[in-house]
Amino acid sequence: MQPSPNNEGRSLIQNKKKWTSIFNRNSEWRGKIWIYGSAIVVILSVIAITLFLTVQGLRSFVVDHINVIDFITGTEWYPDRAENPSYGALPFIFGSLTVTILAAILAAPFAIGSALFMTELAPKWGQKVLQPVIEILVGIPSVVYGFIGLSVIVPFMRTHVGGSGFSLLSGALVVGVMILPTITSISADAVRAVSHDLRQASYALGATKWQTIYRVVIPAAKSTLLTAIVLGMARAFGEALAVQMVIGNARNLPNAISDPSATLTTIITLSMGHSTTGSVLNDVLWSLGLVLLIISYGFILLIRFISRRGQIS
Repeated sequence: MQPSPNNEGRSLIQNKKKWTSIFNRNSEWRGKIWIYGSAIVVILSVIAITLFLTVQGLRSFVVDHINVIDFITGTEWYPDRAENPSYGALPFIFGSLTVTILAAILAAPFAIGSALFMTELAPKWGQKVLQPVIEILVGIPSVVYGFIGLSVIVPFMRTHVGGSGFSLLSGALVVGVMILPTITSISADAVRAVSHDLRQASYALGATKWQTIYRVVIPAAKSTLLTAIVLGMARAFGEALAVQMVIGNARNLPNAISDPSATLTTIITLSMGHSTTGSVLNDVLWSLGLVLLIISYGFILLIRFISRRGQIS
């Protein structure tokens, strides 16, 4: 007896539903494996980098018996001295923190002002003008920033401020321009996230646009704006090449922001090629990298703290 066409149709439909269900279940499992696998790879990568840098960075204290306090607070860096070489990292820690703070002070007002212009004053055409500019600034390589700083900022500082022109301030100006897009983008998102009802309530009470921006929008987005600034500082703290070209790479503590200095990243890049694996200098450079990592983790903890306080308030 031949099956009827209706039975054949129902059988095909059932088989199709069966295989579709199996395919959907397999797709769901593949998606879960991909997502969880990606998260595990990222976590393991961070743990591996941290452990590797910690082990390498502690060698100078454990194997080479360099005093930790002298390393952190020492102001003399003469690793190539034949007798009594000194490894004082304080000038480089000071230089890194100073360049980072100055860059944030210089960039934050312009970045937040640009974000407010794009979102509050000219949301239609302001973003069309500023967004491409921000994208261009992000895409410029750091060596180009350094070369522009070497060609423009250093001669300007030499003529109008004095000295050689290679200074902390020159490095801060270059890095400030580099972190400007980061702070601007996050600040613009923070301002857009402020509820429109708050603005309408302010206007209903008779406030002007500037009063609303100053007394309503900025306080409401304060925690995220601070997070944007700290993220920009974290970006500035790890910059090496552009800063290296304009800061002067001096080994001593500067007396003013117009004096040459060096940062943790610049001294590592300058010295790593002249050290051999297993030597005292190589171990000390790894210790500088460990200090850099610890301070970077400090920026991350500060961001988490600011974000948590913003959620609580």
